[in-house]
Amino acid sequence: MRTVFAAAALLFALTAGLPAAAAPASVPKGTYKIDPDHAQVIFMIQHMGLSTFYGRFGSVSGTLTVDPAAPEQSTLDAQIDMTNISTHVEKLDSELKDVFDVAKYPTATFKATKITVTGDKTGTVTGDMTIKGITKPVTLNVTFNGGRNSPIPFAAYRLGFDATGTIKREDFGLTGYIWGGFVGDEATIAIEAEFEKQ
Repeated sequence: MRTVFAAAALLFALTAGLPAAAAPASVPKGTYKIDPDHAQVIFMIQHMGLSTFYGRFGSVSGTLTVDPAAPEQSTLDAQIDMTNISTHVEKLDSELKDVFDVAKYPTATFKATKITVTGDKTGTVTGDMTIKGITKPVTLNVTFNGGRNSPIPFAAYRLGFDATGTIKREDFGLTGYIWGGFVGDEATIAIEAEFEKQ
């Protein structure tokens, strides 16, 4: 959702066109980890065809490897804490934990399988999304927001991304009394994430 899912997600790595302050070659090659304080996965789903309902998954962790000379060979593995789903409705938060069966499946995962560059700062990341023990392919549309050194002395170099994607809840067994005719089958995921160089 994760999606990400995700981040859930989340990221494709760069090809050309970083912000004016940087050039693609200046982005350090290597391994980056998600900064959990600057990463979130929000889900949006239609309620009775009348409104769009928003919620947020728990903390996000993950690793990205980047080679600016070959962005399509970058890798991404992300994990989402499903035990801390947050909406503005406390009773629904509890019910969603049952729907996702978080006692048995406390974590959702996304592992990139294909990265495609579509523009100077855009790309798609297709990967295996696993929710509630079920794995399905999901494609994220990713925007690279730039890379830079932190103004904090000795802090790690950072990369930033936004991503969106859509999943069908029934693909992941997310059915039951709480869903019925109340919500749509498709859920949109919005992800923002910053990665720190290791």
